[in-house]
Amino acid sequence: MSGQGDLTGRVALVTGGSSGIGAATARRLAAAGATVWVGYNKGADRAAAVVRALAGSGHRAVHLPIEDSAALKAAVAAIKAAHGRLDILINSAGFTRAVPHGDLEALDDETFDSILRANVRGPFAMVRAAAPLMRATGDAVIVNVSSISGQTGLGSSIAYVCSKAALDAMAKSLARVLGPEIRVIEVSPAAVDTGFVPGRTREAIEKQAAGTPLKKVVGPDDIAETIFACVAHLRFTTGAVVIADGGRHLG
Repeated sequence: MSGQGDLTGRVALVTGGSSGIGAATARRLAAAGATVWVGYNKGADRAAAVVRALAGSGHRAVHLPIEDSAALKAAVAAIKAAHGRLDILINSAGFTRAVPHGDLEALDDETFDSILRANVRGPFAMVRAAAPLMRATGDAVIVNVSSISGQTGLGSSIAYVCSKAALDAMAKSLARVLGPEIRVIEVSPAAVDTGFVPGRTREAIEKQAAGTPLKKVVGPDDIAETIFACVAHLRFTTGAVVIADGGRHLG
């Protein structure tokens, strides 16, 4: 990757790219010259709208249900057929449900398992599918969207906290085995002003931001900017968690 952030000729895949952090990241990558495949699960119309608005040309929307390993492999095969390369993978897809930590009975087995399938197994399966094609470029990068919840133990549910802690640990393992051809980096925000957490209000986000040292509400493009820095500039970083939470982790 160019030290100036020029991604011309590079190919990127963004899971969860139809909205929020994923969509903002797709815009950043396309503006820098990358050809972007915008992955979606149920948001086909949203993904198509994101693609139409991207700078440059050649971008595509691709159905990418993160829990379907066969579909992930098929998407990578389509990218290989179209471009013969994949330089950038952004794992932004995931989900959560708000369950009070103290209400253990409310966190039933299916909710717990579904969160871990989407937030841990899904990104792993995506990396597993993409790694052979990415290795062939010799200079690729994977960025996983994590959460400061994985370090603080605070978050929308205990299952979500566990999923992000697991994702952070997995990045270290993947960085060891995928280097030197592929870097693996986590970007770890706190509350971001999106609709990701069902039921979370703007007021709740503002209240959390007010308790941080920077006292700023973080938007999806703020995290996309951090992801872009990992892709284009952090040339000697791998297996690391880059915190972008306004200082929330400081307590």
